[in-house]
Amino acid sequence: MKGQYQPNSISLIGGISMGTGVMIGAGIFALTGQIAQLAGPWFPLSFLAGAVVTGFSAYTYVKMSNAYPSAGGIAMILQKAYGPGAIAAALSLLMAFSMVISESLVARTFASYLLRLFGAGDDSFLVPTLGVTLILTAYAVNVSGNRSVGFFSFLMAMIKVGGIALFGLAALWAGGFDFQPRAGSTEVPVAGFMASVALSILAFKGFTTITNSGAEIVDPHRNVGRAIVLSIAVCTVLYLLVALAVGASLSMEEIVAARDYSLARAAEPAFGSYGVYFTVAIAIVATASGVLASIFAVSRMLAMLTEMGLVPHRHFGMPGPIQAHTLVYTVVTASVLTVLFDLGRIAALGAFFYLVMDMLIHWGVWRRLRNEIGARGWVLLAAIALDALVLGAFTLVKLRSDPWIVAISIICILAVLGFERVYLTGWTSGDRGRHDH
Repeated sequence: MKGQYQPNSISLIGGISMGTGVMIGAGIFALTGQIAQLAGPWFPLSFLAGAVVTGFSAYTYVKMSNAYPSAGGIAMILQKAYGPGAIAAALSLLMAFSMVISESLVARTFASYLLRLFGAGDDSFLVPTLGVTLILTAYAVNVSGNRSVGFFSFLMAMIKVGGIALFGLAALWAGGFDFQPRAGSTEVPVAGFMASVALSILAFKGFTTITNSGAEIVDPHRNVGRAIVLSIAVCTVLYLLVALAVGASLSMEEIVAARDYSLARAAEPAFGSYGVYFTVAIAIVATASGVLASIFAVSRMLAMLTEMGLVPHRHFGMPGPIQAHTLVYTVVTASVLTVLFDLGRIAALGAFFYLVMDMLIHWGVWRRLRNEIGARGWVLLAAIALDALVLGAFTLVKLRSDPWIVAISIICILAVLGFERVYLTGWTSGDRGRHDH
């Protein structure tokens, strides 16, 4: 299939661009309002806390990628930790599903920002319609192929980083560099703040895209880890800058009211309609390029799992190689999620899937691989504890506000585990099952 990367074809800068590109697409535009709604007036600190938790989590991926750089990425880590059985397969699928969920999250965010130009509300049927249109457009681009993926990622990342940094600095300048939130209360809702970190972590999880491209990065034993660390650092600075700018420009009531397009709303008081146009343009570039990169990454991951015998596969009469089919499955699933769920529920579903998968990765590496890769056991255990703390708080908050999404998440996770247990013959080893070519 056209567009596939070649070994050692991605430079360190390209790897950083890939990571920041996916993170920024799913993070600051889609989640700022939701995080503020949970964390209260000091929501910028939620991004900082999310960066800390992500830093502990990234340690595992950096250590594994440095020792075993592989295009298998997450699936490779899980196979080494649990063997070629149902646990590794199920957690790999959860990772793939969380990436598909991010695509639908970003697609709806694209629609929400684009509709700001026309004054349409978030309840408009145009939100899912435009979201699905973006996903289908990304599919068409992936099918046509792109021989300059590295350059494209770098160019889009520069536009996004530069545009968002300019927005943040300009908004803070217009507010007299007042870093205090405009909300009247300074009280931090502790449970809500802890729960908000689950969404902040989603804004950083795009770094796993680098892990999934390990063997394709130049000098992967050194540069995969460097690309992960540097992309997280870049996004931490950007997220904090923008969150401070939004907090200084809008009251909490205004942020919550404009939850799905809070950056565009924050640009309006200081810069009027021109500020809104600029912010919407950056949002469109960020979300569109994020979906484009993510769809290719997920389809490649599913194709690899199919070839490893960890998931079943049917052609359904479609021509071409396996990845051409998994690209279709990815697009269809993302489109269905975009139509069925709003931004809040999509983000919650992604947080549950990702945190469960992340904890089990750390546990598997701690139990079986920490000495082999020279990892410090206490860092791995700290990553598990932090994930569990955040997931517990997020679950409690969602049980009060939206118990259905908690139930749906639990059912989906158990269904994936049960399906793989039936498809394969053992939890951690044994037959890989059969797939229909």
